[in-house]
Amino acid sequence: MSGKLQAIPPKPSAELKELMLWEDLVKRLGVKANADNAKDAKLARDFGAEGIGLCRTEHMFFQTDRIDHFRRMILAEGEEERRQALAKLLPLQRSDFVEIFRAMEGLPVTIRLLDPPLHEFLPLPYDREGLKILAKRMGIPLKKLTEKVRNLREFNPMLGHRGCRLGITFPEIYEMQVRAIIEAAYELMGQGLSISPEIMLALVSHVEELKFLRELVANTCARVGEEKGAMEPIYRLGIMIELPRAALIADELAQFVDFFSFGTNDLTQTTFGLSRDDGYTFLPFYLEKGILESDPFTNLDEAGVAELIRIGVERGRKTNPRLEVGICGEHGGDPRSIEFFHQMGLDYVSCSPYRVPIARLAASQAALKNKDAGFPRALNI
Repeated sequence: MSGKLQAIPPKPSAELKELMLWEDLVKRLGVKANADNAKDAKLARDFGAEGIGLCRTEHMFFQTDRIDHFRRMILAEGEEERRQALAKLLPLQRSDFVEIFRAMEGLPVTIRLLDPPLHEFLPLPYDREGLKILAKRMGIPLKKLTEKVRNLREFNPMLGHRGCRLGITFPEIYEMQVRAIIEAAYELMGQGLSISPEIMLALVSHVEELKFLRELVANTCARVGEEKGAMEPIYRLGIMIELPRAALIADELAQFVDFFSFGTNDLTQTTFGLSRDDGYTFLPFYLEKGILESDPFTNLDEAGVAELIRIGVERGRKTNPRLEVGICGEHGGDPRSIEFFHQMGLDYVSCSPYRVPIARLAASQAALKNKDAGFPRALNI
């Protein structure tokens, strides 16, 4: 194509690999990557990621071979219909996880169960042409589809029917996803591979939500284990901390999970009451007038968001000393924010694959700056 430059995929050079080895001898923070498919997982591993800190399962449902199955599940009249549609999605989800687990063999993979509201998978109510095409393909009346789409729309979907709330109202969705994860893990373990699946729940704000879904996950995993003749649990369970209330009741929540992962993008939104999708209309003025020193979605807010993280870590580890704590928002790739995470005593950060080398360097610099570096200290440098 005229005017198009040939792009070459970046690969770590020998010099970069040597530098990163030195960094790893110094840093204390682990560095994982956010990846939703095997290609990104392999890229993350090539850049030295120590696992997947966030795999967003909703991205998998938008693929052409499954979006209509998922839409049939959304448009179903009752649980039985939903389960029929989900049964067609199960093998597709399982194959997704097989590929990701294989790419990250020997390393932990944290999979977040479905998070966004269901209306995001359907055309907009005013997209008349899109609704007509979908109604014809689904074999349902246009009027019925339009009604369903309108009913699913929310005034504030960011705080609406999403995350763990979906798993509570439609538990069969999470059952299918958990089954796919565990079946994929057993399949590869049967081939002699070392697999470490971690299941994560989003938008938890109340301990009773967590208890309900913890039982759902445990029962589903137990059923799969019984079918495979393996009774020992092979997964770890965790939650995203992205709501202020979750950080404040971290001592309650920590008793029922193995890890916390702070979703700093959403935690910043809910702490400031500021949408990262709409904030661009006025944030430049705030920066220009010095009201904000920097964009809080780029650099972690010290006074508010960082304090909530500190509270969550302290209270969580008070009731669960073995609690693992990490970050899966894009602040995990910001050098300035990484120093805060190091000082707070977090276990890891997770960021996009291309930011992994930067995060590794920043983590080692934070260790040196805070005189908390293992390698130089061991040599008394």
